[in-house]
Amino acid sequence: MNALTATLVLGSGIAAGLINTIVGSGTLVTFPVLLAAGYPAVLANMSNTVGLVAGNFSGAFGYRRELRGQRRRVLVLGTVALLGGSGGALALLVLPEATFDAVVPLLVLAASLLVVAQPWLKKRLARRSRDSTASGGPLLCAGIFVAGGYGGYFGAAAGVIVLALLGLLLNDDLQRLNGIKNICIGVINAAAAAIFVVVAEIAWWPALLLAVGSLVGGQIGARVGRRMPPALLRACVAVIGFTAAAVLLVRRYRS
Repeated sequence: MNALTATLVLGSGIAAGLINTIVGSGTLVTFPVLLAAGYPAVLANMSNTVGLVAGNFSGAFGYRRELRGQRRRVLVLGTVALLGGSGGALALLVLPEATFDAVVPLLVLAASLLVVAQPWLKKRLARRSRDSTASGGPLLCAGIFVAGGYGGYFGAAAGVIVLALLGLLLNDDLQRLNGIKNICIGVINAAAAAIFVVVAEIAWWPALLLAVGSLVGGQIGARVGRRMPPALLRACVAVIGFTAAAVLLVRRYRS
């Protein structure tokens, strides 16, 4: 790896750490950079997952204030995310890439639509605080498990999906939910990364550069994201989500 490539990988890690902390979808920055650097798709995917774990938890730490009073949610949803992420990683290792790749754009598009429709759906459902459980109930757990499977398999815009689920099924401030989202994505990536490190090949130099970059970017993202009003944060989530869906659709139909 030459100096220019290393700089690009490091820079993409910083950008991804910032984006992942605020809304998710940082993989759409780092994954193409690794492909352009000459790494095969599956190797790039696994190395990317390993490299971005540090940024996920850096961002979650930056949101520690918003996580206060959410211990039960963290424990329940974190456990579900762990199981989903592990399953997704195992699926990547045993299933052909085309199997899951066919539905990835639709998942991201659906999640983005959910983010846009969230305020309207909240009114239509007329949700009350007493109707919600601390963990969001079985429906949220099932959704996080599926999102975890997707995140462990590929992961682009997994944060968009998780935040959409949290916003629809929990009656809480969007900034607090963003803190939970960062925990869930961190656990999903950590579970997948642990499996990849043990049983698969990792391109360690780019993974380390991504780790350093995403660690810095995660802290920057936490500071920027906390100051964003909920409406603006929701708009950013939607824009990133629709962009992610478009990129994945183009990638799908070109292959």
